Amino acid sequence: MAREATDNRPLSPHLQIYKPEYTSVLSITHRATGVALALGTLLLVWWLLAAAMGADAYATVQACLRSWFGRLLLFGWSWALFYHLANGIRHLFWDAGYGFELATAQKSGWAVVIAAAALTIVAWVVGLTARGG
Repeated sequence: MAREATDNRPLSPHLQIYKPEYTSVLSITHRATGVALALGTLLLVWWLLAAAMGADAYATVQACLRSWFGRLLLFGWSWALFYHLANGIRHLFWDAGYGFELATAQKSGWAVVIAAAALTIVAWVVGLTARGG
């Protein structure tokens, strides 16, 4: 009997009418990029181990990283790094007590997204230019 009473109660906020807010999407993305950076560290460890194991192992890792899928992973990892960095700086301002007003939080959120995209593009353009393609 008691179970029936709780089964009919609506969820709060109800999932069918809930609209994600911009700031909540940014917060979830910050957590996801933290996980992506942790997982991407495994790729870095693989690369370092291969470098220590010799030329053949290193060449194998380099071939993987230079493939389209490897470059996609590296691009995503670099975007995650810059997003997490920019949003971390935003959080430092919040820790100091600045930027809690809704308009300011939304503007700083857009600044984080733009900064992450711009820094990623600049890093890849500079990296590809320096390497020669």
